[in-house]
Amino acid sequence: MMKPQTLCCIALLMLPVAAQAIEPGPASAQQQETEGWLLLQNRNKVASQIPQTATPTERELALQRWLKKYSYEIPDFYDPDAGGKVSTK
Repeated sequence: MMKPQTLCCIALLMLPVAAQAIEPGPASAQQQETEGWLLLQNRNKVASQIPQTATPTERELALQRWLKKYSYEIPDFYDPDAGGKVSTK
């Protein structure tokens, strides 16, 4: 009978073989399209030629909205029933 350590080592050596059985790439057409867009964004291939700037008013409003989120108190615990009920019609 093999020792548990030997079995563990054999199992670890077999992991790369099991990982090769997984097909690489997207599983559906929608996932392929999503990954294509993400790749274009990552490589900066479809960037706009027109720089987009924010006005001082827009920047101030965005800053106020960002700061407002810190005014909410963090609860001691999460109450799942605090938000009401979900209708399943």
